Amino acid sequence: MMHGIRASALRTLPALAAALLIAGCASTPQASRELDAEAKQFTSHPNASTVYIYRDDFGGPFVEDSVLYVNGRLIGATLPKTFFRLNLRPGNQVLNGMGVDSGRLAISTRPGEIYFVSLKVLGDQSHFEVVSPERGRKTLAACCALLENWAPGQRPLLR
Repeated sequence: MMHGIRASALRTLPALAAALLIAGCASTPQASRELDAEAKQFTSHPNASTVYIYRDDFGGPFVEDSVLYVNGRLIGATLPKTFFRLNLRPGNQVLNGMGVDSGRLAISTRPGEIYFVSLKVLGDQSHFEVVSPERGRKTLAACCALLENWAPGQRPLLR
């Protein structure tokens, strides 16, 4: 009897492994080419602060994805060569990543202005740096693809 239970469990193991592999590949969706091109026009709204958060790293064995939060709101999983464009209420903003040692950046924003933040993720640590508009525009135009923000209630897969 015990042998039959083990054989049955072993037969379901490959299906379970495949389901976990597919679930582990879930990430933030890439935006359409039209939305990407629109974001790279670098326009702002007079009543909002526009913040671009980008990763221009190449990835590799020690580079991880990182889950990005702004003001406690889940934005999405960052990946190498991608960016998010956020229109936020002007004022104090707190950006943080989720990792072993979560990086954090607090900035103050003003209406109608655009801000660029470089994000490096190394060994589960998020490192944020505010960069000049010139550097931010140039880097985004050359390297990165726009990601869509996660929908409210969507949760990251924790490893």
